[in-house]
Amino acid sequence: MNRRQWITITGISLLALFAGILSSQWISKTGLASDPSIKAFFANTWQTPDGKVVDTKNWQGKVLVVNFWASWCPPCVEEMPALDKLQQEYLQKNVLFVGIGIDSPSNIREFLQKTPVSYPIVIGGLEGSNLSKQMGNSQGALPYTVIISPNGKSTYTKLGKISEEELRKAINSAL
Repeated sequence: MNRRQWITITGISLLALFAGILSSQWISKTGLASDPSIKAFFANTWQTPDGKVVDTKNWQGKVLVVNFWASWCPPCVEEMPALDKLQQEYLQKNVLFVGIGIDSPSNIREFLQKTPVSYPIVIGGLEGSNLSKQMGNSQGALPYTVIISPNGKSTYTKLGKISEEELRKAINSAL
C-alpha cells in the first residue's frame, strides 16, 4: 500500500472511532422517569413469583430502588448481591429495593431458589419491559435501575450494571 492509502485508512479509522464514542454516549443515555410513568408503576398489579398480589401502597413514602432485571442477564445477576447488601444496610432508613423480573414466573422462582435476596421480587413480564421504557429506559436493555424519592419523584436512573458506590451515592441524595 502506498502512503496515500495508509492516510485514508487512518483517517477513516479515526472518524469511526470518534463516531463510536459519540454514539455510545447517546445509546446509553437515559432520562429520569416521568410522573405519569411512576404513577403507572404504583398502579400496576404486581405479583410475586408465587402468584400473590403485592400492595404497592406499602412502597409509597419510601426511597424506592426499582431494579428491572432478568435471570438470563449476566450483569443483572452480578449486581444482585450488592443490591441485597445495600437493602440490608438501608433497611432502617426508609429505603426499599424492589426487583422487577422480566422473565417467566417459573424461571424467577427457580433462580430465587439458587440465589435468594432479601428484597421483594415481582413479575414484570412484557408489561414490566414496557414500563421500564416509559420510565426512561429508551433502549429497553437490562439491568435498569430507577430511584424514586419518598414524594414519588424520580431522582436517578441507570442503564447497565450499577456499582455499590454509585447506588449508595444516588440513595443518599434521595434521602
